[in-house]
Amino acid sequence: SLVVLFGATAGAYGAKLGSDERELILLVWQVVDLPSKKVGTLHKSLVKADNLDLSDQCREVSGLTPDGLGKAEPLDRVLQQFSHMVSSDLKVLGKSSYTLCSDGQLLIRQVLHPETSKKNFLLSDCFYSFYDLRKEFHKCYPSSAPVKDQTIKTMAEYLGLGTDETEEDFGVWQVKTMVAIIFSMLSESCNHIFTEPETVKYKYETAYFDCGFFFFFFFLCSSKSETVDSETVIRARGLPWQSSDQDIARFFKGLNIAKGGVALCLNAQGRRNGEALVRFVSSEQRDLALERHKHHMGSRYIEVYKATGEEFLKIAGGTSNEVAQFLSKENQVIIRMRGLPFSATQEDVLGFLGPECPVTGGKEGLLFVKYPDGRPTGDAFVLFSCEEYAQNALKKHKEILGKRYIELFRSTAAEVQQVVLNRYMSTPLIPTLPTPIIPVIPPPYTIATGSIRDCVRLRGLPYTAGIDDILEFMGDATADIKPHGVHMVLNQQGRPSGDAFIQMKSADKAFMVAQKCHKKMMKDRYVEVFQCSGEEMNFVLMGGTLNRSGLSPPPCKLPCLSPPAYAAFQTAAVIPAEAALYQPQALLPTTRTPQASAAAPPTVTYYPAQAAQLYMNYTAYYPSPPVSPTTVGYIAAPPGAVAAAATATHTPILPQPGALVRMQGLPYNTGMKEILSFFQAYQYAPDDYNGLIQLSDQARSVLQAPKEWVCL
Repeated sequence: SLVVLFGATAGAYGAKLGSDERELILLVWQVVDLPSKKVGTLHKSLVKADNLDLSDQCREVSGLTPDGLGKAEPLDRVLQQFSHMVSSDLKVLGKSSYTLCSDGQLLIRQVLHPETSKKNFLLSDCFYSFYDLRKEFHKCYPSSAPVKDQTIKTMAEYLGLGTDETEEDFGVWQVKTMVAIIFSMLSESCNHIFTEPETVKYKYETAYFDCGFFFFFFFLCSSKSETVDSETVIRARGLPWQSSDQDIARFFKGLNIAKGGVALCLNAQGRRNGEALVRFVSSEQRDLALERHKHHMGSRYIEVYKATGEEFLKIAGGTSNEVAQFLSKENQVIIRMRGLPFSATQEDVLGFLGPECPVTGGKEGLLFVKYPDGRPTGDAFVLFSCEEYAQNALKKHKEILGKRYIELFRSTAAEVQQVVLNRYMSTPLIPTLPTPIIPVIPPPYTIATGSIRDCVRLRGLPYTAGIDDILEFMGDATADIKPHGVHMVLNQQGRPSGDAFIQMKSADKAFMVAQKCHKKMMKDRYVEVFQCSGEEMNFVLMGGTLNRSGLSPPPCKLPCLSPPAYAAFQTAAVIPAEAALYQPQALLPTTRTPQASAAAPPTVTYYPAQAAQLYMNYTAYYPSPPVSPTTVGYIAAPPGAVAAAATATHTPILPQPGALVRMQGLPYNTGMKEILSFFQAYQYAPDDYNGLIQLSDQARSVLQAPKEWVCL
């Protein structure tokens, strides 16, 4: 038996059903006994949605109103009624089993499964197998229109059936016409047999993906090759950082993801960057996934784009023999541990986890991540045989092992491979400070420092906001922004602070922007916009604070190193590459000379280098340069370029032979004495740095004292 099913949502209809994330408001169904060609009672049930605001198209097509839907039952009760009524109709027909039959795949895959997943209740087994009437019709009538162009009306017209939809209520005509189409397919001339139903996977299956990459660092691995069809891969962007592969599979509930087809992307530090590549079983499923662009995962909307098989292989593929052996046990739950003491052993980790969460295979279920030279990174992956054990392990998040707290997260096989890949194929993932950084030759335009209020401050930006988001937020006022006038503010940890400064062409323009954009929404947050001066902007960019109490200077622990203009260290930095997309090429000159000022050294401007690389000078003592925090790289400069740039800009540059180290994770109250004490017994040559920085007598006496290190 078939149960012919039709439904509608409060939003889009037809080919866009489910693409706008609107809730189901109507279900119509009827049981059809194929051998006897008998039918059961036709049922129509309204569904009460959480949001009763109907789209214009829905009102026009369905004739439904919010008042009528307000009296209906919610979806979970309607589905219970559906199961009960179908069972009753089957008993009348002397049948016991059935399969759903719908007009296309959207109702089942794009509406029912996603909505029930978000509302946290399970669909019955009957919704995991169904017949797509359009595909079955095309099998029976190969000369008909392609499947993607079929509708109930076109199929009825092809068979010469009546197509006057106004004779019946919305939904009733559709189901009756679908039943008539099925009976035509069962006629002696066609004798169609329904044999291959569409299926929906109950759960996502994890597996490690080995694409036969070669690794050279004391080992070579090549086990098997596999190609990935680019028509089956998408990129999801904007994911919560703690999202697991199961969370992503739940976002795409109703669509069939290939086994091991979720690959979480990591940044240069080995942390998740909010993106994932997802591989589906077919191009048809991929196309349905693209329709979920800007659907929500919790309170965040997720962007979905096309990707290539090559991109998927770069993220999900490649492994070592050690990883292959670790991941050979399938259907295991993987947990990532981060922050382990470098001296931690397998026994220490097993003891930390305890008997309530036994590791699969004991020591064989542990994988420590190491750098190419064998040093531990503080990361490890652990296998658990069931969800219960994994949940017990996650409860130990931030508990203490030795003297350190340990972070535990859900992980994936692809993440295991990617972390190990990064460790073996590159230098340590935590970048070190390059020995010198190219100072970019500034154009005539410099950052304003006066009291004219020709700037605006944006406060309360989403932490994911970039230059392009700010320009879109500004709208038409973008044309009034000065060249290189967008400045992102970072906090002392180098992360987005939620603030940005915009330099406008005049004080009037700044006033108009503040009036127009104040408390305007960006993504899911409103942004405050205030008019301010260049002087106030510079204070904040250099680490100071600006509030109702006025200006507070940067919290410098070495005030003697900081002249009043905060220009002791001229940083050579650039704005992110994406900002260049909105700048005319005329604004990016490479041959002009800087405009010197008699009163103060010129301020370095920020713009992309020719190679579109980003440079951040971390010898500056305030890590708040106006650049995008999401795209900053650390790349050593060629000696020739350094010499030329240093001559042109008169910027203090450390000598090429010098050796620098960058320290991360310092306590916030650390002073110079603590750092010097930390490096006690290591030697440096004080004369090499003499005269590089303009120092007061007090600062010079500190540096010339018998210490071994100089702090910048």
